[in-house]
Amino acid sequence: MNNTRFHVVVVGAGYAGVMAANRLLSEHPDVAATVVNPRSVFVERTRLHQHAAATGSATHDLTDLLHPRAELRVGTVERIDDGAVLLGDGSVLTCDAVVYAVGSGPARVDVPGGERTYSVSDLEAASALHTAIEALPDGATVTVVGCGFTGIETVTELASAHRRHRYTLVGDPGPDLPDRTRRYLRRTLTGFGIDILAGVAVTEITDGLVRFDDDTESPSDLTVWAGGFSVPDLARRSGLDVDDSGRLRVDATLRSTNRNNVIGVGDAVTIADRPYVRMSCQAAIPLGVHGAGTVWDVLQGHDPESLSLGFVAQCISLGRSRAALQFTTSADTPRATAVRGRPGALAKEGILRGTIWFMQRQARGHAPYIPAGPTPDTVVAR
Repeated sequence: MNNTRFHVVVVGAGYAGVMAANRLLSEHPDVAATVVNPRSVFVERTRLHQHAAATGSATHDLTDLLHPRAELRVGTVERIDDGAVLLGDGSVLTCDAVVYAVGSGPARVDVPGGERTYSVSDLEAASALHTAIEALPDGATVTVVGCGFTGIETVTELASAHRRHRYTLVGDPGPDLPDRTRRYLRRTLTGFGIDILAGVAVTEITDGLVRFDDDTESPSDLTVWAGGFSVPDLARRSGLDVDDSGRLRVDATLRSTNRNNVIGVGDAVTIADRPYVRMSCQAAIPLGVHGAGTVWDVLQGHDPESLSLGFVAQCISLGRSRAALQFTTSADTPRATAVRGRPGALAKEGILRGTIWFMQRQARGHAPYIPAGPTPDTVVAR
């Protein structure tokens, strides 16, 4: 840091945090960056259902993805002050700016017995689910609650890898997708032998049952909750403006609304005039890029530019051999066009591998330049 003028602390090393750190360090030699993350590996969130089913790995060494000048501190952040970051071990990192990239984790399950559920919302949760699945006897019943992409991907991955069990998906799969894609999802789910329970909500979870609001119940030896995500309370603990869910409030340039030298990127922020941005690496990567630009402008005393963000597609894997790649408008509204089946699976796998390859190249200054604007067509994920 002796040859640098500015020190930036990046809190979190997911897609957004890694991209922000790499962009800053590759473009600005007079910036030093410390990346604080709870673990020494990058977690590929889009593969956590594979990690749970033991059909693939979901981690990469952060040293392979971060710029060589990035200093990695494995630990937790207790509080973000004005000009300093307090770590869980009591040490303090003084800094000129903070990139808030803490991501998201397991949702709180607000039904009786919710503590019995498993999830794939982070590495530890997916590992616990893997251990629990492996311990089940043949013929056990597994219930996945949640009909979004996470629930669909989890139940199909488990059903294809552990065929000795019986599976139920609670919810209507892909309710916002075009009819042809919805029919394909249902046909594939039932082809795996997965029962679909739509139109009911879970009211209680016991050791062997899931109960619903229509007074029915279903046997369940293991229940997976895929009904959303939550964010850490670090922003609230630090006195930063947050919404009701604890997401950091940022303006259109990604600056915190009450502390200009804190720049928020990724899942744990809510953007002014754009309250909903789908949690995805498709959003996190350009958010990280734009956040890096905003950090530099703040350090220079300039007015940052407003975010421009667009989507390309929604990807849903259905086991290892099938998928649905649904093209969207830039506003993330599904178009009529989709790639389904084996071609969809090959396309999604190529996208996921390409994203990691891109990040590795970007860390070494060899990847194509990403503008701090709309999402490039080359970066597409769920």
